[in-house]
Amino acid sequence: MVLVTFLYENPIRLAVSFNRFSNSFTTLQTTSTRTQLLTPQNPQESIRSNHKYSLTPIGNRSILSKGFDSYVDLIRECSKRKSLVELRRLHLQIKKSGFLHPSLGLKLIDSYLKCGGIDDARDVFDEMPQRHIVTWNSMISAYIRCKRSDEAVKLFRMTFSEDVIADEFTFSSIFKGFSDLGVLYQGREAHGRLVVLGLDIWNGFVGSALVHMYARFGKLGDARLVSDRVLEKDVVLMTALIVGYTQHGEDSEALEVFRDMVLMGIKANDFTFSSVLIACGNIADMSRGKQIHDLVIKSGFEVAIATRTSLLTMYSKCGLIDDSLKVFDGFANANMVTWTAVIMGLVNNGREESALSMFHQMIRSSINPNAFTLSSVLSACSALAMLELGREIHTIVLKEGFDRDRFVGATLMDMYGKCGNVKMARLVFDDLNEYDVVLVNSMIYGYGQSGCGEEAVRLFDQMQDSVIKPNDMTLLSVLFACSNAGLLEDGYRIFSSFKKNPKFELSIYHYSCMVDLLGRAGKLKEAETLITKVVNPDVVLWRTLLSACKIHGDVEMAKRIMVRVIELEPEDEGSHILLSNIYASTGNWADLSKLKVVIKDMRLKKNPAMSWIEIDGEVHKFMAGDTSHPRETEIDQELDNLNKDIKVLGYVPDTSFVLQDLDEKEKERSLYYHSEKMAIAFALSKRRNKSTCIRIFKNLRVCGDCHTWIKFVSKSVGREIIARDAKRFHHFKDGQCSCGDYW
Repeated sequence: MVLVTFLYENPIRLAVSFNRFSNSFTTLQTTSTRTQLLTPQNPQESIRSNHKYSLTPIGNRSILSKGFDSYVDLIRECSKRKSLVELRRLHLQIKKSGFLHPSLGLKLIDSYLKCGGIDDARDVFDEMPQRHIVTWNSMISAYIRCKRSDEAVKLFRMTFSEDVIADEFTFSSIFKGFSDLGVLYQGREAHGRLVVLGLDIWNGFVGSALVHMYARFGKLGDARLVSDRVLEKDVVLMTALIVGYTQHGEDSEALEVFRDMVLMGIKANDFTFSSVLIACGNIADMSRGKQIHDLVIKSGFEVAIATRTSLLTMYSKCGLIDDSLKVFDGFANANMVTWTAVIMGLVNNGREESALSMFHQMIRSSINPNAFTLSSVLSACSALAMLELGREIHTIVLKEGFDRDRFVGATLMDMYGKCGNVKMARLVFDDLNEYDVVLVNSMIYGYGQSGCGEEAVRLFDQMQDSVIKPNDMTLLSVLFACSNAGLLEDGYRIFSSFKKNPKFELSIYHYSCMVDLLGRAGKLKEAETLITKVVNPDVVLWRTLLSACKIHGDVEMAKRIMVRVIELEPEDEGSHILLSNIYASTGNWADLSKLKVVIKDMRLKKNPAMSWIEIDGEVHKFMAGDTSHPRETEIDQELDNLNKDIKVLGYVPDTSFVLQDLDEKEKERSLYYHSEKMAIAFALSKRRNKSTCIRIFKNLRVCGDCHTWIKFVSKSVGREIIARDAKRFHHFKDGQCSCGDYW
């Protein structure tokens, strides 16, 4: 070994030494009278029997045996050093010496694979005149590890033509290759060949591979049959079955398999616990989730990253976000997957601000986000309508190269759409490499939110000529867009085309969209007739028409519809509040008083009007009539100034939108402190750049007086104001609104 080490320190000497060794070996073969190479009549027979050549001995060792050992030592040293270059030089010398035979070839293949030279290993494999099944297995498994399963399958099929008999190791490897390639038929064929060969297919080793393959294909019945036949079940097999059930939405079955596993005394590993915890989260089984958590602690797997990540995901899916955060706090060095899991959990549990704070901590910890992380924080920006932060995250998306990812693209579109920047949403849409129905639906809905009905219909019509076929959400999105823009004819046309299509079944929600379109257009009787054609119309349909009655002040129809609502759902909160608003808006105070008694007895509460605005990365919230904001004095002064200015321009307060029985001055004062007016006054009091657009958001629909007030303000201050209410976006500029006063 001293000589070997010395030679390795100088590659030139190594090559020279190989030449000398080769020459010496040749000389000894041809000139020595004391040795005689015993060449068998059939060289292949010698290879099959011993995988070595036989030599007459000199003392206790043969010359050829000594050469073999030297080459083995050098090959082993190359593997140790992971030196692909030196191994190639050694391989060349071996080829020149004519010394390549199965045993040495197998060691060369093994060393090449350890050094990352899978193609070099294949060259050795192809050079070998006779290859043992171990050699075939090494190459097949290596191809699969390197994600080159197609080549593994080709090699597996070569065994048929070369009369090589595959063994259990061959099949356990190739089943994974079929899974990776998604070729179930070939996998079944290999399963059949395994049976024909009479191999021990029911041991845990091969059984686990088969279970994994069938589970990956969603053939869980076949996977379970294989599992039931295996006599020595182990954790690998049971985990493969659990993962298969979980990945295909059969979480209860996964938990049953885990229960059987525990009863059989098979100890779970990190992957087992991760999978069953995910199953608990998917079906929100908090009770079993906590039981498994206790088992995780007892088994000592609580520190395992995969298990802990699944734990926090399970708790967040069960709505126990604080428990999820406690698990996260236990991480010493959380990785990207863990950070993403906790951020997604916060977003899904309505804790968007906390999710964004956590994202900032992640970036400060030098953890790069992935597509799921970015999609989650963009969803948080959408919910909070934080456009500026959304733009910053868009920059990160571009930097990380996720701008063409369709999942990130969908959330980017949604963020821009919900922040009222439909032009930017379309730019993101146009830059995507591939489209699906979800992306197209998102774009159509985004157009609908911003009142761009014609653009939505145009995109829908283009969709009809593409390979992407519309689904139920497509119809909902385009009808929503037609309703917001008052496109009655287009809505009729599209709705009728789906209704006539026997392959498409209209739902209550599709009828509700059409009722909304008709009702907002003032076609109340047509809307009512449409509802009567629906089999078993529900409260949603009648409440939609009730909302249209409020818009048009039709008290008599509202009373008639309310009777229908009470028959179906006597304590429907939304309908009672809608009717009370109709009475108030039409001055029907007597009926309102009676209804208020009913509402009080039912303990119904109306959601208070609230508006919010993002300025310098901070969200400011305003409640109707609330004067507790720290800058209330400045807001009040700004409101006074604005009202004076716009009254000069012709603004007259519309007190019909005050839903209380007050005198005119009190009504006007009530309008004064609507939440959207306070939010706009606050933004203007900041005296920011006058070219900056003001964006406000409201949880309820903007009232008619506020709509008129904002139009006058946009003209007075020369600023564009974008308001998103519960229904849509309103773009105010120069005294006009994008909705054309139709909302």
